[in-house]
Amino acid sequence: MSNIDVIEKFLRYVKIDTQSDDTTGTSPSTMKQHDLAKLLFDEMNSIGVSDVFYDKEHCYVYGVIPASKGFENAPKIGFISHMDTSDEVSGKDVRPRIVEKYDGHDIVLSSDGKTVLSPNDFPELKNHVGEDIIVTDGTTLLGADDKAGVAEIMTMAETLLTDESISHGPIMIAFTPDEEIGAGTAFFDLGRFGAKYAYTVDGGKLGELEYENFNAAEGVIKVNGRSVHPGDAKNKMINASLICYEFHSLLPVFQNPMYTEKREGFFHLTEIEGSTESATASYIIRDHDEALFNEKKELFKAAAEFLNKKYGEGTVEVSLRDQYYNMIEKIRPHMHLVDNAKKVMESLDIVPIDVPIRGGTDGASLSYKGLPCPNLCTGGYNYHGKYEYASVQEMRKVVDILLGLAKVYKDFKI
Repeated sequence: MSNIDVIEKFLRYVKIDTQSDDTTGTSPSTMKQHDLAKLLFDEMNSIGVSDVFYDKEHCYVYGVIPASKGFENAPKIGFISHMDTSDEVSGKDVRPRIVEKYDGHDIVLSSDGKTVLSPNDFPELKNHVGEDIIVTDGTTLLGADDKAGVAEIMTMAETLLTDESISHGPIMIAFTPDEEIGAGTAFFDLGRFGAKYAYTVDGGKLGELEYENFNAAEGVIKVNGRSVHPGDAKNKMINASLICYEFHSLLPVFQNPMYTEKREGFFHLTEIEGSTESATASYIIRDHDEALFNEKKELFKAAAEFLNKKYGEGTVEVSLRDQYYNMIEKIRPHMHLVDNAKKVMESLDIVPIDVPIRGGTDGASLSYKGLPCPNLCTGGYNYHGKYEYASVQEMRKVVDILLGLAKVYKDFKI
């Protein structure tokens, strides 16, 4: 176990508001993400990280932990986490506190007693009895997604730089903005990063190892209706809003996120607005299986074609855009990344858990850009909300996983 305190770092980082915003159209999407980037830049320099670079325009921070003597030619392995937090719940004025030796009962978060973290709602809490749990005050998210990963990477870095007994090859680290809005790798400099392989540290439960994610597309329909006074509307009116609902009824009822899990894909209606004259509906389309993913997109278009035959050509306009793809296609040729992570976990008495990501990750985009990049756990739970929490003991074990991988790759031949 590292002597550097990952929890001290984490508690400092979460107090910095770094929420991203998908409406700004800028990179980074919010300037406040620079606050954490600057802190990390200074801290990396202070602990002796080499080649520290801060992209002041796009808010990326890079650094190198030089190889131990004799291991300079070992494979270059990277570790990446994102600095931004979700905009679904406020990330301003985060007030974390540690519940020591959790006893399995309800944890009252808010001062008014109305916001309660309960095992009745979150049964996973029962697995943390006896552990120390970091929680919110019930008014904000915690920010373990992904400041837990940031803290764990920084703790690994400081440990390797201060403990000469741990031999390792060259280690590259990077921290990115805007992952929560799907733009975390938009300006990621692969050349500057320099690693041949990497891991994102952005998962959840201890032991989770993710190397498969959704194929993803965005679908939008625009319905062109015809507004006529309802008193004189028979055989004249075309109600665009009702056609939006009719379109949705043509999609499979149970291929909906409310009814799916694991590798089951879905159509998710994210937004709908309109009137009689005009209406739009926005969807995200997801599936791990490429063939099923393509079938879903074809069904989406077929529903529009059916309605155009019914109401007239041009009534429903469809826009489809692929967003990202399943990283497993890029990981399969480099399964040593998965196998070595599992071996390290098992050596630490951690049970590896293969988890298909029901979403996306910076690692998926990076894998398709030529940097194979599975995702590791952080020890955080209930992301994106005021019930978010993290396990002190699990976070410390994640640091041990990162240190173990650093040691494994010093001797690994690729």
